[in-house]
Amino acid sequence: MKDQGADRRRSVCIVSPGHLASNPRAIKEADALHDAGYRVTVVAGDLSSSFRPFDEEVVARAPWTAVRIGPSALSSRLASRTALAIVQACRLAPRRMPLWLAVAAHSPQTAALARAACAVSADLYIAHYVAAFPAAAAAARRHGAALGYDAEDFHAGERIDRAGESCRTDLVRAIEAAFLPRCSHLTAAAPMIADAYAELYGQKPLSVLNVFPLGEACNRHVPAKSGELSAYWFSQTIGPDRGLQSFIQAMACTQARVTLHIRGNDMWGHGKALLSLAQSLQIGDRVKLLPMASPFAMVELAGEYDIGLSLETDVSENRRRCLTNKIFTYLLAGRPVLMSDTPAQQALAGELGEAAALVSLADPATIAGQLDRWALTPEGLQAAGRTACRLARGRFNWEIEKGAFLASVAQALNDHENQPCLP
Repeated sequence: MKDQGADRRRSVCIVSPGHLASNPRAIKEADALHDAGYRVTVVAGDLSSSFRPFDEEVVARAPWTAVRIGPSALSSRLASRTALAIVQACRLAPRRMPLWLAVAAHSPQTAALARAACAVSADLYIAHYVAAFPAAAAAARRHGAALGYDAEDFHAGERIDRAGESCRTDLVRAIEAAFLPRCSHLTAAAPMIADAYAELYGQKPLSVLNVFPLGEACNRHVPAKSGELSAYWFSQTIGPDRGLQSFIQAMACTQARVTLHIRGNDMWGHGKALLSLAQSLQIGDRVKLLPMASPFAMVELAGEYDIGLSLETDVSENRRRCLTNKIFTYLLAGRPVLMSDTPAQQALAGELGEAAALVSLADPATIAGQLDRWALTPEGLQAAGRTACRLARGRFNWEIEKGAFLASVAQALNDHENQPCLP
């Protein structure tokens, strides 16, 4: 039964297993819902000390309530490992897998997320990422509320095709297939991700791009220097298969002096491997690693460089279909984007015009040619930057995308409230 207290505003609970600072999409949704008059709670993970200072910054600014969940208990981790071992030993197909077993095997964090979400009374629960989906569904069922899901990635297509990965994909498919039919609000972060869900499950999410508020736009206009070009790439964590190896190889072939700054947590040492590659090509002084920074500073920081990089590889179906927040961060910073030719980025490139250059990661020489064109013709680079600004302000911003998101939430709540009561 819903809370009969004085605050009768509609309420929404967003559930995400990651840190607040690592999920800017959830933060934007929470802010938009609060500004639209909803009472908002975000249940999120609190797993790593490296993210905690940035989470504190998010909480200090947030006009909504944050509930943070620490690392899973030992009993939950042991139960998850046991369930996974059973799934692997029995080789269960997604349709034959008991839902409770798939949920337990997928993530030890789900149980704690479910307890926290169930403690929040809301009219709609929106899950971000698969680990949060059963938790949000449990809370929706307990409180007689509506259920929603945001697919920031094509989760069933995230795994690289190699031994041992198919089981993880089967878990995702079992969980999503069970809970998606219960959703009255369903969004995806890119058109081709929405298409993938429609193809796999017969339900097509609303595409809501991972763009940013116009208030974060960068107005910095630093004149480019002929013969020089600074490139920028960022992520929460510096991982493998992000196309940076090909870019560094291209840097070694340019006439111009091209530099690369890489921002993110190097917990796995992939950043140091990139530095070693640069050293072996005699350009070690031109590649730098940068520390993590506030999620609220990403656009401003991108504005310190000439171009941004979105070099997705085709190692998984998700990477082929995704449009990362990097692209839209660079545009809002007024910087053109060098993009790899994945299907999703090829489709977007047509809309971006001169604000983007599409390249093949298999052809470092062609990448080098594009870098030289920008570096040796500063007026062309500046024109590309102006186009990026115009596109960000006129199309690719949260003020536009949040309208579709809020309309979907309102429709989901209206539909749920108008459902006939069962005897």
